[in-house]
Parts: sequence; structure tokens; C-alpha cells
Amino acid sequence: MRRWLTWIGVGISIVFLFLALRGIHFEEFALAVQQANPLWLLPGVGFYVLTVIVRTWRWSYLLRPLKALSVGQLFPIVVIGYMGNNIYPARIGELLRAYVLRRDTGVPIASSLATVLIERMTDGIVMIGFALVGLQSAPSVSARAGQVITFAIALFALASAVFFWMALAPARANRLAEAAINRFAPRRFQAPLLSVTHRFVQGAQSLRSPRDVLAVFLSTVVIWLLETMKYGSVAQAFDLALPFGGLMLINSLSNLFTIIPGAPAAVGTFDAGGMLGARALGVDDSLAAAYVLTLHVVLWLPVTSLGVFFMLREGLRWSDLRRAEEAAA
Repeated sequence: MRRWLTWIGVGISIVFLFLALRGIHFEEFALAVQQANPLWLLPGVGFYVLTVIVRTWRWSYLLRPLKALSVGQLFPIVVIGYMGNNIYPARIGELLRAYVLRRDTGVPIASSLATVLIERMTDGIVMIGFALVGLQSAPSVSARAGQVITFAIALFALASAVFFWMALAPARANRLAEAAINRFAPRRFQAPLLSVTHRFVQGAQSLRSPRDVLAVFLSTVVIWLLETMKYGSVAQAFDLALPFGGLMLINSLSNLFTIIPGAPAAVGTFDAGGMLGARALGVDDSLAAAYVLTLHVVLWLPVTSLGVFFMLREGLRWSDLRRAEEAAA
């Protein structure tokens, strides 16, 4: 089944890569890449490293109810997780991150995965906000795209409301989950499901007060502003004078498209989202393709290389990816 899911993801990526690259002239694309100034890629990498550091701080903040851990302790684990996402399908890096955290610190996988879900939800909410701001730089598509984004906001708002309720009323959430599991789940699955549910609710308690919610939200805004600056730095390599709002649009669309399941490293889906944003800003297709694909490489190569280094330093093997899946199951 997993092999079929992998091939389905590859097929989806091929379709989106075709949609991203259709209409470009490869001679102009190659010329744009050759004429790019590679020195501008260095600050782009620097902004990305800062982004990962802030992401690590946010995770340490979310993990406080479970265990106090420093940014230095968590940074290699976060990078290993990104490396897993970039090499393997189905965002297995999130499972790998939770597995390594349990191995090193004893934090239960279900509880740490709850904090990862909080990260993904706040990322999604901020990305939608960035898209709304960025659409002002592309008014010709704002009305149509605004309807789609409004629907997405409603879905994220509902998911966030459920999660905040779990955090603020854990006893009631546990009772409701126990009633549902005891009523509908087969008897042999009830005990493990209840155990996972209790740990998941425990992890959701990272957001126990408005102050915690504000801290996580503001750190997420900082993360994506740094990401946008990285997009701007790479744009300078191609002499693209894009407004900051336009960069926010490309950033948000390229990352929102990665929600669509595809091949590892979001090949195709990331590129289609980025191309959609660049085209909406009036960037020539061939130049936009050179920019977006270079941006993707800048995102992929440094963190993947660093993740492999940390993986070897931690004594992890590729077989630990399978163990991560089994432990999560």
C-alpha cells in the first residue's frame, strides 16, 4: 500500500510540475539561470537558517508542558525532520522528528506529534494571511482567489477551535474521546486508541492560555517574514524587483500547495504554487521558472545536507525511518 501511495504522490508531482513549466522557453530559462548572481543566494541561505532557529524555539515553547528542552538540544532534531521530509514521501520527517525526540528525551510520540500539528495549523493560518496581503499586489486575481482563501480560512478556523478546546478543556476532551472510542472502536483497539488520545490531548495543552497562543502566533509570523526575506534575496539574484507583498504571495502559495500530497521535497506542488504567484505578478514564465526552481534548490540542499550530517552524528540509520513509522503506529 505504501509503495502505491508513493507512486501516486510521484504522479501528482509530475502533473503539477507540467502545469508549472508549461509555456516556458527553455533557452530563455537556461539564460536566466546562467545570468543569475549566485552571491545573492548566500543571504537567502542565511535567512533560512534563522527561520529554522526560530522554528526550533517555537517547538521548544510548545514542548514545555511535556519537558523543558533548549534550542540547542532540539535544533539537530528539527533539521533531521526536515531532511526526512525532503528525501521521503508523506512528510515522514515529522514522524522521524517525534521518534528521535522520544529516543533522546523520552517525550511520547503522540504528544510531540500534537505539538507538530499545532505548528502546521498556525503555519497554515499565517500563510493564508500572507496570501490575502500579497493578493493586493495582484488585484486581477484577488476576487477569485479571495473566495478560495476565505473557504480555507474557515476550515483552519474550525480545526483551530477544536484544538484550542482540547487544550483548554482536556478532561472533557478525554471523556468525549473515551465515549466515542468505547462505543465505535473494536474492543482490541480501544486500549491503544485511548492511550494515544490521552497523550495527544496532553500535547495539545501547549496552548493553555491566551499568552501561549499569542507567543506561538507571533513566532510563526516572524518565521514566515524571514522566509519572505529569503524569497526576496533569491529574487535579487535574478534582478527581480518584486514588492514585499508580492514576495509574500509567492511564499504563501508555494507553501500552501505543499499541503497537496506529492513526491518528496514537494517537487511539482511547491513549484506550481510559486509559479502561480509569480505569474500573477506579471513575471515572464521562463524567468519565473528559473527563479522558483532555484529557490526550491536553495530550500532543499542546505537543510538536507545538514540533516544528513546530524543524522550520522546521532548514530541514526536509514532503517530508523521504518522504526519511526512503526513506533507512531
